[in-house]
Amino acid sequence: MHEGSMLRVALDQLTEGQLRWQRLPDPYDEVALGPRRFHLRSGKTAFAAALEEQFPAERAAIAKFMRVSKMASRHVALLAVLKLVPRWVATLLVRTGLIYRISPVFRVAATSHSDAVARLTADPDLRALLSYLFYGTAPRDSSFLVNLLMVHHYQRGAWYPRGGASEIAFHAIPPIERAGGAVLVRAPVTRILVSPTGTAQGVVVQKGPGEEEVEILAPLVISDAGIFNTFGKLLPPELRSHPGVCARLAMVRPSMGSFLVFVGLRGGAAELGLPPTNFWIYPHNDLDDMMTRYASLSRDEVPDNLAMMFITFPAAKDPTYEQRHPGTRSACAPCAPQRAPAPVPPQVEFVEAASPLTNQHYLGAPRGEMYGAEHDDVFSCGLAGALHGGLLCASSILGRLLYLDLLLLKKRIKRHLRQQAARAAGDSGSGDTGRGDTGCGDSPVAGGQLPSQ
Repeated sequence: MHEGSMLRVALDQLTEGQLRWQRLPDPYDEVALGPRRFHLRSGKTAFAAALEEQFPAERAAIAKFMRVSKMASRHVALLAVLKLVPRWVATLLVRTGLIYRISPVFRVAATSHSDAVARLTADPDLRALLSYLFYGTAPRDSSFLVNLLMVHHYQRGAWYPRGGASEIAFHAIPPIERAGGAVLVRAPVTRILVSPTGTAQGVVVQKGPGEEEVEILAPLVISDAGIFNTFGKLLPPELRSHPGVCARLAMVRPSMGSFLVFVGLRGGAAELGLPPTNFWIYPHNDLDDMMTRYASLSRDEVPDNLAMMFITFPAAKDPTYEQRHPGTRSACAPCAPQRAPAPVPPQVEFVEAASPLTNQHYLGAPRGEMYGAEHDDVFSCGLAGALHGGLLCASSILGRLLYLDLLLLKKRIKRHLRQQAARAAGDSGSGDTGRGDTGCGDSPVAGGQLPSQ
C-alpha cells in the first residue's frame, strides 16, 4: 500500500483517495516456532537483511528467494492475461507445455511451496519462516507463487486502514452512487433470475427479514457470493444439476474454518503494552506435519493441541482508535479459549468467540469456511486477492485489459509526484516552505483527478 504501488493506485481510484493508510512499525510480524522467535521487517533491503541476520548461514538461499520473489511480482500480470485470453488458447498453452516457455512464473505457480523451499534450504526454521503466512492450506498443498506474492506484498511495509477495515467499504460507496449505482445492505439476494435460454437476467432481493421479494432486472449479473453459494444455491434447481455447473463445483473445495476469540480491554495501548505487531505461534517448524496431525485429532483433543495461533491488536494499529473509543482496546486471537491470552482480569471488559457457525451467519459461508474456496484452487486471498478478482472480472466484461490502464495511470501519478517534489524542493530553496502533500486525501491525483498532460 505504499504510495505509487499498483494496489494503492487502484484503491485510491475506487475510494477517490479518501481511504487513508497507516504504515505499521517494525517488526510487523513475529513468528514463534516452538521456543524460537523470529522477526519480519519491511523494506527493499531491510526484509532480506533481517532474515540474513537471523540465518547467517543461509545468505545464498535468502538471496535466491528474493530474486524469485521479485520475478514473481513482475510477471504475475501474465496470469491475469492467461485468464482473459480465449479458453482454447489457454488450454493449448497449458497442455503443450508452451506456457512454461513464456515465463518462469507459470512453473512457479504449478510448484508446491514445500517442494520449492526444500530445494532452497535445508534449514527447517527458515523453511517454516518462508511458509508462515497461514491461509488455511498446508505448504505442501499450496502454490509457491501465492506464498511468494504474499511475502513480497509486505516487503514495502505492512499497512492498516485508518479507522478500521469498514472504512474500505464506506469510502467506496460514494463513487458508486455518483456513477448512478446503488448499494443495498441487509437485503439478501435469494436467487438469480435466468431466462428460458439460460441467460442470467437479474436477481431476486428480499427487502428485509420476512418482507416481500423484489425482482431487479439487469443485462449482466456479477456474483461475489462465492462459487458454492452462486452455483449451489442461487441458480435455479435445474441449472444446479447441469453437468457444466457440477464440473465447476467439483474443481474446488471449501477452505477450513477457524475459531476466534475477541477480547475487549480497558486501558490505553501504552498502559497495557499492546504492540501493533502480529504474532504467529506454531508448536514447531514442520508446518506440513502440524496440519496432518491436527486433522487427525478427535474433537476432545483439539483444545490442548492447537496447530497454530494468530494474535493481533487492531486497536494498536489504528492511530484514530483512541479518538473513536477512548480508554478501550481490542485484541483478536484465532485459537481455543483455553489458550487465549490472559490479561489482568480487571482490564477485561468482554470476551466473545466466533466459530464456523459465525462465519456461516455473517459471511454466508456454506460450511463456515474462513477464506471461501481452498487456496490451492484460487489466485490469492485477502484484500489484494479480492481486488485482483474484481479487475479480472471487469476486464472480461469490458473487453479491456484494466491492468494496462492502471499501469499507465500509475506511471502518470509517479511522474506527477516527482514533479511535485521537485517544485517543493525549489520552493524550499527559495525560502518558501510551501505545503507538502498531507496524504492521499489531499493529493491532486486522488480519485482520478490527474493533472492535464
